[in-house]
Amino acid sequence: MNSARDQRLTLAAGITGAALVALDGTALTVAQPSLRHDLDASFVQMQWTSTGYLIAVASLLVFSGRLGDRYGHRRVFALGMLGFAVTSAAIGLAPGVGWVIGLRVVQGVFGALLQPATLGMLRAAYPPDRLGMPIAVRTSAIGAAAALGPLLGGALATHFGWRSVFFLGLVPALAAVLLALVARVPREASDVRLDLPGACLLGVTLVCLVHTLVGLPDTGWTAASALGLLCTAAACAAFVRHERRTTVPLVPPEVFRSTTITSALGVLLTASAVLFGTLFLSTYYLQDVLGLDPLHGSLHALPLAVAMVVGAPASALLLRRYGPRRTTVVGMVVVALATLLMSRLDQTSGSLAIGGCFLLLGAGFAPVMVTATAVVVREASVRSAGVSGGLQQTAMNIGPALGVAVATTLAPAGASARGTALVVLAAVAAPGALLAAGLPAATVERRPDPAVGPGARSTAGHP
Repeated sequence: MNSARDQRLTLAAGITGAALVALDGTALTVAQPSLRHDLDASFVQMQWTSTGYLIAVASLLVFSGRLGDRYGHRRVFALGMLGFAVTSAAIGLAPGVGWVIGLRVVQGVFGALLQPATLGMLRAAYPPDRLGMPIAVRTSAIGAAAALGPLLGGALATHFGWRSVFFLGLVPALAAVLLALVARVPREASDVRLDLPGACLLGVTLVCLVHTLVGLPDTGWTAASALGLLCTAAACAAFVRHERRTTVPLVPPEVFRSTTITSALGVLLTASAVLFGTLFLSTYYLQDVLGLDPLHGSLHALPLAVAMVVGAPASALLLRRYGPRRTTVVGMVVVALATLLMSRLDQTSGSLAIGGCFLLLGAGFAPVMVTATAVVVREASVRSAGVSGGLQQTAMNIGPALGVAVATTLAPAGASARGTALVVLAAVAAPGALLAAGLPAATVERRPDPAVGPGARSTAGHP
């Protein structure tokens, strides 16, 4: 049993790492205009500072999680956190936009290393029936960082230039590494083997999918988009075929065949698609319909972050009392309701109505994210915690790109077809609610992993 001190240290390290990734992404968005002007970059080049990072992250998350299962999540987290911070600082010193794009891809590789490890460390440190609140605290930290990022990024870019934004997380990153290495979590490393062919096939699948999805807002449906989806389907089929035949699959059978885990992943994918598709369309509403500048538009959306920060710990209590199924189904219904209400907003809508919609959206999404994430992490054994964390992070990266692609397809002109697009997005929440019905009705205590109980024989050393 891990001591309370080690659990707190692990939690502090994990939430710091997850929050820094969220902070970096939102702060960069604010810094991009001045970065583009200073480095004389084109809009396409600026798009690749985000696209390159997203492709690198999404394609490597599951394999990085498996690396954590093999070598220990703390080691992989420390490497990822250090690399993420150093490359961020290097971007702040970049002499040209080409360097920025290349370093953002490298930063994405390190981001892929640290993100599944934050969940893997929690799975190793906490008993399965006590994972709800740590995951809720992690979710609150991500929500707070996402809300704080534009404010900090805007202030730094205004007073000290865009380069200062990329030095924002250097000290917290070093602190997170120290916290992770000081905490003592028994037997993180194991003798699991790495499936390199499977990792390559999954990587190709996700690269094709992400590249196709992120290109849709600008190009729409073209022959290239159709080809991208065909390549995605072909690579995915090859990956599934390989996983079924190999003796050392990248995704273990206990995860691959678990309807509970796949249902939870489907819920996360659907909910994040609805959330980010709605936010994308809401940006057009706030700026094009109401004529607000980006800062005032962000303030109108702030209740969403407040609901996430406050609602995540409350969701852990709901999860314990009502179980995963009811908590998640109700959350998905609230997300759908909030999206429908947003479709009714127009030029006459006041700040109270707008803020209420965002508040309701966050109040629905918080229990969905906390509960589904807890299910994904706790259902897998400690030996597969990294893979499970990688799958959760993959769903949370693919979902937003899918939601924005749906939004732009339904409303290519932005605000003009916004209402219809939001109604369709609300309907997308229905499959998520059906998938949530496949989650356990109650939080049943999971039997201890035979490899981590008292007297278990370790097959590999640990730091």
